[in-house]
This record gives sequence, structure tokens and C-alpha cells, in this order.
Amino acid sequence: MVNLEAAEAGAPRMRDLADAVLLSRSGLTRLVDRMEADGLIERRDCPSDARGQLAALTDAGRATLAEARVTHLAGVRRRFLSTFDAEELAWLAGAWDRVPPAG
Repeated sequence: MVNLEAAEAGAPRMRDLADAVLLSRSGLTRLVDRMEADGLIERRDCPSDARGQLAALTDAGRATLAEARVTHLAGVRRRFLSTFDAEELAWLAGAWDRVPPAG
């Protein structure tokens, strides 16, 4: 869902999404089927390729992702960040600044 949210125009091609999440195309299709049935994402026709499909978050998907993000970040803070003191956190921040963004 994070990849859908971050995608240009909010709707990547299914094959590009499969590559981004490290799933086979058939694995992604099964995942998308389940998420579509739950109302979290929707398929759209690709305007530039009649054979292609896009995947996009629905409003319910965006709300679910926002809720999951809060829970996830709280867990990261509790299990990871709380184990470091201020000096160590400053060092980690500097180290992460050197890591280039994905893409």
C-alpha cells in the first residue's frame, strides 16, 4: 500500500508494482485480488496499454494505511529508537542521511 501511495499519479502498473514489492506477477495478482475484495485498492485500465492494468488505493485503503502507519511507527519507536540515547540517535540520523532514497 505504501508503494501505491508513493507511485506517480497514485496508480502504478501491476508489473511495476510486482517488481517493487518483490513478488511474482501471479503472487501480486492474488494479493491484489484479496485487497480489492476488502475494498482497499481498485484496478484501473492502463490508458497507454490496453493489456495493462493499474492498481490504486481507494479512500478506505488510504484510511487503513494511515492507521497502519501510526501503529507501525509507534512500534519502531518502542522497539528500536527507545534503545538509543540522544547521542546515538544523532549518529544514526547522520548515517541514514547518507543512504540515497530508493528509486
